[in-house]
Amino acid sequence: MSRPTDLGIIDTMIGFPVRDKHETYKFITDQTRDSQSKDEFSFPVQYMFKDVPPEHEGSDHPVDVTLREMDRFGVEKGLIGVSGEDSQTALKRHPDRFIPGGHADPNRGMDAVRQIVRDHETWGIRSVDMFPAGCNPQVPINDKKMYPIYAKCVELGLSVWVCAGIPGPRLPFACQHVERIDEVMYDFPELVFVTRHGCEPWQDLAVKLMLKWPNLYYSTSAFAPKHYPKAIIDYANTRGADKIIYAGYFPMGLSLERIMRDMDDVPLKDEVWPKFLRGNAARVLGLDA
Repeated sequence: MSRPTDLGIIDTMIGFPVRDKHETYKFITDQTRDSQSKDEFSFPVQYMFKDVPPEHEGSDHPVDVTLREMDRFGVEKGLIGVSGEDSQTALKRHPDRFIPGGHADPNRGMDAVRQIVRDHETWGIRSVDMFPAGCNPQVPINDKKMYPIYAKCVELGLSVWVCAGIPGPRLPFACQHVERIDEVMYDFPELVFVTRHGCEPWQDLAVKLMLKWPNLYYSTSAFAPKHYPKAIIDYANTRGADKIIYAGYFPMGLSLERIMRDMDDVPLKDEVWPKFLRGNAARVLGLDA
């Protein structure tokens, strides 16, 4: 059950140190109402993380910082967004290390759909991510505003990666209730849908839905491995070996050092590790081809 160290991990949530966290997360703090989120925290979910890696903040070479950390801990490839100067620099200079992913704000209507097409044509994105609770106004997972995005992703063969469960920022959670995914999978059986950020406290429901829907997956983003839900580990070790995908949270809230230190204690079966750390992501993102 020990973690293999020679796999070439695919991290499906990684990024680059930012120069100004307050500006980066302004889209969230514009919506929060408590004084801590607005005035005290360096990022809106700081209350949840003890070891936020501050040493990289403000780096003049953020891409190099992330690559160095990836090399230290055996991460071969990372899924990143295509917006922003640092991401575009990384994709141009290191196409073998970074996988392009798009982002969609369903409040933008057809402009969001057209942006997906542009990102697909320009960068060859392999996924689209969405943060229902972070939209302003919020957009539920199964809202009609989401449907043109889901349809376009099916058409282009792109997976969607959507935050589900109670959000970390102090925002209302109803829009991310895991039960909403059931309707989406019913209406879009071809859609490859990957949950982000834990699905808690409905992780048991997430497992039930993954058993039901063949194209529904779960990624471990924003969780230190010691806090992976037991229901998810049990599912990965039984019928869900092909459904659980590793995702980190560097540099937002967790260092790769912390993640990989904890990872050694995760009780996955030997045959599950390669799928969890690499194989499932490669398949969902179309890297096998």
